[in-house]
Amino acid sequence: MRKSFFVLCLISMPFINLAQEVLTIEQCYESARNNYPLIKQKELIEQSKEFSIANVRSGLLPQISINAQATYQSDVTQVPITAPGFNIEALAKDQYKVYGEVTQSLYDGGTTKGQKTIVETSARVEDQKLEIELYKIKERINQLFFGILLVDEQTKQLELLQKDLERNIARTESAVRNGTAFKMSVDLLQAEYLKAEQRIIETQSMRQAFIVMLGYFINKPLTETTQLEKPIILSIEDQPLLTRPELTLFNYQNEMLGAQYELGKTKTLPRVGLFFQGGYGRPALNQLKNEFDTYYLGGIRLNWSLSGFYNSKRDKQLLDLNMRQVNAQKETFEFNTNLITGQQKQELNKLKKLISVDDKIIELRTSIKQTAEMQQENGVITTNDYLRELNAEDQAKQNRLLHEMQLLMALYAYQNTIGN
Repeated sequence: MRKSFFVLCLISMPFINLAQEVLTIEQCYESARNNYPLIKQKELIEQSKEFSIANVRSGLLPQISINAQATYQSDVTQVPITAPGFNIEALAKDQYKVYGEVTQSLYDGGTTKGQKTIVETSARVEDQKLEIELYKIKERINQLFFGILLVDEQTKQLELLQKDLERNIARTESAVRNGTAFKMSVDLLQAEYLKAEQRIIETQSMRQAFIVMLGYFINKPLTETTQLEKPIILSIEDQPLLTRPELTLFNYQNEMLGAQYELGKTKTLPRVGLFFQGGYGRPALNQLKNEFDTYYLGGIRLNWSLSGFYNSKRDKQLLDLNMRQVNAQKETFEFNTNLITGQQKQELNKLKKLISVDDKIIELRTSIKQTAEMQQENGVITTNDYLRELNAEDQAKQNRLLHEMQLLMALYAYQNTIGN
């Protein structure tokens, strides 16, 4: 049983190694967003909003205040009546009062509702500013992700180049042994093989650096075996709809201006509320009683300040000016974004044409290399002549890999620019 288990483990090991982790660019977007330290501010903004709304709502609760005053006045009210056996004591000029008052708002002109709207809109504005900063992460992920893919493709092409050189080295070594070729030809081929090895070391080192940075962004340790899934070619619309988070921010800013204006309008409306006051002082409510006593009174109170009408017209003009300023910023942003997308479309068309030409060049270079390989084998051309054609084919393939990856990067950069 132990031997069977051991054999089973040995058989399973290759399949375990084959189960390498594969990352998509969408997974990297999500992980990087969730891991970015700035994301913590979203929860703080929400908590701050809830606390602020709670503070605003407390204005609807009964308001309690305690007051005290001591005064000395130059004169007091006196009853100018004198009669035998009838004496009204004059009030003292020093008077004291300690009282508490409870008020309950019945109608505040919409002030509480307006303040709540401002708190909510302000939170949306701050949250959207945060979304704009988080959106910028996608561009950095694109650079790392496609950088790794390009390095991987370049490494594969270099490995194919090495296989061509290995095959030619083996054939040339056989020719040297048969006396039909010089050892220098083998040395030239081996030197070229080592140059390819150096390039592979450079690409692997670059990949490792990119992998470490990508892992840091997504808060996940990545290894050299981590594979990235090549994204699909995205389609391009002739008239794309811009959905950038900046546009939402402009809308929220206009909502904020409108909410502030509506709150300002409440200054012109009356306030109605109940009140109850109880206290202790000298004199109390009986002004003719010159001694300390308790008292209370209650009722309904109306306050209406008309000073709010002074600025109402200018407030409306200021609202219009501020909204026009925000709309001008929005139009400028849309203009610049459309300008960028137009340039990106031209770049995409250029890269597509370059790739089409690359395919033709590779076809020709491959044919030339194969002919040169036969000629070198038959001694018609030198090894240097063959290596020149081999390197030309490799350069053509490397150019296509570069243009293909540039096309993918440009496509995703375009999607990022329009907000997809």
